[in-house]
Amino acid sequence: MEVAGAERVAASALIGVLALQGDFAAHRQVLETLGAAVREVRTPDDLDGLDGLVLPGGESTTMTLGIEREGLAEPLRAVHVAGTPILGTCAGLIMADREHLGLMDMVARRNAFGRQVHSFEADLELGLDGGPVRAAFIRAPWIAEHGPGVEILAAVDGHAIAAREGRVTVLSFHPEITGEHRLHARFLREVLDVQAARR
Repeated sequence: MEVAGAERVAASALIGVLALQGDFAAHRQVLETLGAAVREVRTPDDLDGLDGLVLPGGESTTMTLGIEREGLAEPLRAVHVAGTPILGTCAGLIMADREHLGLMDMVARRNAFGRQVHSFEADLELGLDGGPVRAAFIRAPWIAEHGPGVEILAAVDGHAIAAREGRVTVLSFHPEITGEHRLHARFLREVLDVQAARR
């Protein structure tokens, strides 16, 4: 696959992608295209030794049940506490909020933009070289409220749809399905920066 709008990131990084449900395979494909090694995460042991973690889109209720079934909630929180960079998209944004894994000081509103039939695409300015990001919103959430430490990166119609706190970045849209690799590339650069700082 050709990398559209993003340089190839030669990463000595091992990135985990939560693979209980959802579009984890699309994230894996993007990350591998950018040069990262990827491990699908289904059990707590799969979290060992990761340099970064992606929480993909999917169905948040099903994902929550899978996390409970596999005993993943506390291990996922431990990855966050250890300072590992985390990227969450769509349902991953929901999983990161206060009412789920508590990785970010915010509350998500599920299906905030409407049902599947209300899916849409938009061009978002996220400060990346190459211009706006083409974002696909599919039963997308938005951030309904957040604490003072959360930086809002983008909004649609006044609703926050991308944010960052510490080493956690969340997006309510799906960059992995529009051929947009620059956000994953930025995530991998953060992973490499953390690796370098720990040496």
